Amino acid sequence: MTDSGATRSFLHRGRLGLAILAAALAAVSAAAAQSAGPRPNVALILADNVGWGDLGPYGGGELRGFPTPRIDDLARQGLRLTQYLVEPSCTPSRAALMTGQYSIRNGLSLVLMPGTPNTLPADAFTMGDLFHGLGYATAIFGKWHLGRDPQSLPTAHGFDEFYGIPPDWSWDSATFLDTIRLTHSYTPAHEAAVAAEAMMVEAKAGGPLRAVKPYTPAVRAEIDNELTDRAIDFMTRAHAAGRPFFLYLPFSMGHYPNLPSHAFAGKSRIGNYGDKMMEGDFHVGQILDALERLGVDRDTIVVFASDNGPQGMTVRELGNSGTPDMGFSGPFRGELGDASEGSVRTFAFVRWPGHVAAGSSSNAMVSEMDFLPTFAAIVGGKLPADRPIDGVDQSEALFGRSALGAREQLLTFIGPDLVAARWKQWRVYYRDIRPSGEGAQRLGGLEAASGEMNGYPKLYNIEMDPAEQLNVAFLFPWALDPALQAVKAYERSVKDHPNPPAPNITRFRGGG
Repeated sequence: MTDSGATRSFLHRGRLGLAILAAALAAVSAAAAQSAGPRPNVALILADNVGWGDLGPYGGGELRGFPTPRIDDLARQGLRLTQYLVEPSCTPSRAALMTGQYSIRNGLSLVLMPGTPNTLPADAFTMGDLFHGLGYATAIFGKWHLGRDPQSLPTAHGFDEFYGIPPDWSWDSATFLDTIRLTHSYTPAHEAAVAAEAMMVEAKAGGPLRAVKPYTPAVRAEIDNELTDRAIDFMTRAHAAGRPFFLYLPFSMGHYPNLPSHAFAGKSRIGNYGDKMMEGDFHVGQILDALERLGVDRDTIVVFASDNGPQGMTVRELGNSGTPDMGFSGPFRGELGDASEGSVRTFAFVRWPGHVAAGSSSNAMVSEMDFLPTFAAIVGGKLPADRPIDGVDQSEALFGRSALGAREQLLTFIGPDLVAARWKQWRVYYRDIRPSGEGAQRLGGLEAASGEMNGYPKLYNIEMDPAEQLNVAFLFPWALDPALQAVKAYERSVKDHPNPPAPNITRFRGGG
């Protein structure tokens, strides 16, 4: 054989080998795709300010005066997380949940209130973006609370449709006009301006907000009925169109004023808060029943969690005719707005039949930020590589293959300040906190009973001391270093990816 003939023979064999290899890889890929099956639907239901100890599967429910049978069933059908950690208030928590990042990275580390300039940036990447990019039908019904600027709307971040309260307001905004009139603080013109914004709104992808009807206390009382009905209609439409769906249902269960619907008023033994818990339990059951009726219950990941720990002393009777509007943080100290464990630890359930073991419980440390990368890993989505993603893939913990999970630490921010950190069972405070509520208000630094921090953090072992009553920094000083390393890693990330300014309406040019 000539050299040229040998060369042709070699190239032919090479091409044949590559063709065989390509065919084999294609077969493997097809087999993998077939075994993986279609992408699951995802239904993310978010309660608002419901404490760790409120619901039946965490020792509440009937013992708190309000049975939660459907939520109890959900726990029996899936996974209960006992170390589910969030941020201290509504906007920060929802920003972290949606973006997989600490809220401060998007300038949203304080709750949005009238007059605050911060809003979700146009380049933020959200769960809506993740699922929309994979061809999912996407919708949110309820409370966004990340801003109403056009670039901040959910429909500018991957959601096909939105219906809910004003996207920069919370549930209590239904009372604004009543409290304005009570105090005679505004002129009729100012009052009319507030009334024009106190509206239920809707939007479609790429379109503007459209006012639908006034958001009043009467609408507030019945709103979860409306949101749940719209959620079921959305899932039904998506299923009929043959599309997987991502439903985000951040309804009002738990947030003051807990005005129960007509059907649930007086149902519990503790007043409006318990009535609203029972109503929320009913709505969760409606979503589960709809999934079964559509025949997609085994093809749908259901997550039911709270955005924050419970509201407590500060607005406990707001709009409730004297009924204490108080959740329960279980054995942990603190409430909504604090940096302590009772504020940032709350409930979460995950159900996916055939994948997540029924009746299971995990003490793995899981952050709300972890859901975005976990969903991405499950459905085959990609996260942006041009920014820090603080969440981690927790699918091994969800599927029962890891008892510890993929997280050991978590930082807590309030406004511009990094105020606390968790490392394993240790909680470290870098700012002196004065949590609301009853009990000892611990002050001071290392072994101090009062005074400022003076450069020394406070340390609590939340397994040994869930109520954080004993500062053990002197007994276990070595536990301070791993948390400090997490802080330093965050500081290094900020050098490469600076945060936008934190929210501020207390310091002004030329002021203090």
